[in-house]
Amino acid sequence: MNDFRFMIIVTGAAGFIGSNLVARLNTENYKDIILVDDFTRPEKQNNLDNKIFTGKIDRELFFEWLEKNEKFVQFIFHIGARTDTTEFNKAVFDKLNLNYSRKIWNACAEYQIPLIYASSAATYGAGENGYDDEHSLITKLKPLNPYGESKNDFDKWALAQTQKPYYWAGLKFFNVYGPNERHKGRMASVIFHAYNQIKATGKLRLFRSHRPDFKDGEQRRDFIYVGDVIDVMYYLMHHRKNSGIYNVGTGKARTFLDLAHGVFKAMKISPEIEFIDTPEDIRDKYQYFTEAKIDKLRSIGYSKDFTELEQGISEYINFC
Repeated sequence: MNDFRFMIIVTGAAGFIGSNLVARLNTENYKDIILVDDFTRPEKQNNLDNKIFTGKIDRELFFEWLEKNEKFVQFIFHIGARTDTTEFNKAVFDKLNLNYSRKIWNACAEYQIPLIYASSAATYGAGENGYDDEHSLITKLKPLNPYGESKNDFDKWALAQTQKPYYWAGLKFFNVYGPNERHKGRMASVIFHAYNQIKATGKLRLFRSHRPDFKDGEQRRDFIYVGDVIDVMYYLMHHRKNSGIYNVGTGKARTFLDLAHGVFKAMKISPEIEFIDTPEDIRDKYQYFTEAKIDKLRSIGYSKDFTELEQGISEYINFC
């Protein structure tokens, strides 16, 4: 591989956001891409169909490979992570989300490779401290589960480092939906599950509200289409200024009822919705409201409009 030049690394490349990023890089004529992931999961293999890349490296072998090839690497997108919000084994997140990310950061600092990494809106917990991505607020956040804690722990660690990549950005993704998320199972987007449930039964079940300040179906989230997430990452890859942590959401919360009606409309089916209790294992970890404050992203020059929920749903369901 030593003959290759200006390679881009994508970790989590066989996953949801990673595979969409590889597709976008291909359309922009970037072909010299190294994919890093656990490639033993067959359910993720379809995500790499028709993608052009230079090689695939198992995540456990990546750092050995990077030590030998760092002078050819132009950029690293660290998107790989354990994203299961119902997993409560902290050791899993310490290994895959915190310590692995630290090793990537240190390598990028040592080799002076620019880095974009995936953080999460799960860091905001119940939102008692708002959804502002100012660095001074990050130590005050109270995530609701070990996944969110692992992401926030890394954000805090990154901000405390004196040795940094010459450019870096941590991106707090809000509720991302779109193609290539089938392998995520229970963790796939509500839109994915709604489409499949309606297709199978003709109706949709939504979680009932267990809080008096929210009516059933009026829980609100900042749903962002995966294509918009990729647009932000592609912009930052070229911007390479204003290092820091940024929210990546639309800045506009929408209700689950909005989402449900959008899916029914896209499928050309009359709405039939019923409410069920939120599972007890996630009930006290459930976010009733999220809405990205995106002023900081706008302040560095990102001006593209975000896809309206109904349009994103329609595009996604046409893809399905």
